[in-house]
Amino acid sequence: MTQPTLSRRNLLRGLGACIALPTLASLQSRSAIAAAAGEAGLATTASGMPLRTAFLFFPNGSIPEAWWPKQTGKDYAISQTLQPLEAVRDKFQVMKGLDNVAAEAGRDGGGDHARGNGTFLTSVRLNKSATNIRAGISIDQVIANRIGHLTRFPSLELASDPRRQSTGCDSGYSCAYQYNISWKSETTPMATEHNPRQIFERLFGTGTPGNRVENLQRRREEQRSILDYVMEDARAMQRRIAAHDKRKLDEYLTGVRALEAQIQRAEAMGDPRDPGIDTPVGVPQGHEDYVEMMFELMALAFESDSTRVISLMMGHDGDNRSYDFLGISEGHHDLTHHQDQEDRVAKVQRIDQWYAGQFAKLIRRLDSVQDSDGTSVLHNSMIMFGSGNADGNRHTHTDLPILLAGSGGGHLQPGRCNDYDGVPLANLYIRMTQNLGISDVTEFGDSNGTLGDV
Repeated sequence: MTQPTLSRRNLLRGLGACIALPTLASLQSRSAIAAAAGEAGLATTASGMPLRTAFLFFPNGSIPEAWWPKQTGKDYAISQTLQPLEAVRDKFQVMKGLDNVAAEAGRDGGGDHARGNGTFLTSVRLNKSATNIRAGISIDQVIANRIGHLTRFPSLELASDPRRQSTGCDSGYSCAYQYNISWKSETTPMATEHNPRQIFERLFGTGTPGNRVENLQRRREEQRSILDYVMEDARAMQRRIAAHDKRKLDEYLTGVRALEAQIQRAEAMGDPRDPGIDTPVGVPQGHEDYVEMMFELMALAFESDSTRVISLMMGHDGDNRSYDFLGISEGHHDLTHHQDQEDRVAKVQRIDQWYAGQFAKLIRRLDSVQDSDGTSVLHNSMIMFGSGNADGNRHTHTDLPILLAGSGGGHLQPGRCNDYDGVPLANLYIRMTQNLGISDVTEFGDSNGTLGDV
């Protein structure tokens, strides 16, 4: 952004109007890489397009009575909260009856907001401690571990909320649970990136349109030089250190080699095409612009096939931000404890409806970009949208508000409301991995099977 008077709204319009990136610019070489590894068809549709997966999290549950349609099937009447999605109802499906019992209190007592975040993509109980963290690998990382080598970035973990706490989080749970939905392992959350500028530069390089590719190539050369120096220094060190230190050095060198392999893989896939737009200046002031900008960056990442796995926290559970742009000055979390007061219920429902409207914008954005097989990026995607709490007033975790957009390259049947009548949310995750060609993931979290009729 070169003009200080240019508004964030204009920036968003500029992002939306940028030239569509060619999803197949490097697809042939990437397909060859996958085929050479014996993985042809992995995260790829039958027509040869990338199959993308995203998990979108909104905070504090919903007003169930306003969220759920009264009927199921294709001819359901859309609910009050989901009204903004009416025009794209054939692009997503409503998924009623999915439970996450790992987030229930049990003997652990309070802490539903920490559990709502920490178990959303892991489906395992958390260890209630501020210091001894133990969760589980999240489904996005299960997928990234299997398909991440096909793209420049195995996955992206995003957030439209820059606020973080390190102490004093929900009822004795570590803050790591409350501010992360993506977990690399049971003890390691994946740190989220919340700055649009840094995300953009990570995807497309630094600088102005026209010189980003050159800057990216220069940075890779610098990285390679540093790695060569480190490896040379390490080899010299190996001859001098004691035997008991060699294991630690070997572990370090393993990480260095992995970074080197990542650079080589990125180079083999070719340079990303510069989208020809100005770099975002940083974190927007308004939450509405913030969410829209993150959606735009998600779309650019998918269009350029920079990654096929994304998670986005639009707010953490327990988030007490106000929504002044909706005329709501009270904190969101405070309002969810409405005790059935009509005015407070109406305000929470309006916030729920706003999030549904943001999801509708993303659906339209992804559906507007054509893949080379003649379908859209949305058609070749699986985009889950939901919350870790069901009823924010009662802190329930059964019958979670879940929507699933896209056709999964032909695997999914959008345009319906389904009632699964109380099965684990993890069953849906298994189905999604199988749609990606990952056939050996038969159990995850508290799953008891694979979700059918999706």
